Amino acid sequence: MSEQITKTLELLEMLPEADQLFAYEFVKKLVLALDPDYTKLTAAEKTALENALNYNSSITHEELMKEL
Repeated sequence: MSEQITKTLELLEMLPEADQLFAYEFVKKLVLALDPDYTKLTAAEKTALENALNYNSSITHEELMKEL
């Protein structure tokens, strides 16, 4: 987890529960607007896939999913 995400989580934990729920729903809408079908790779998935392609090797579905 990146430092920015960790700091964001720390800030969210300071909010009352109702505001935390609002923030969660807002972030969820942002993610869905960016990638409605959840088809984009995470940074870790992209790196693993690029490494596999560069070395003519393969990467298993399990290896990709463990980052999620």
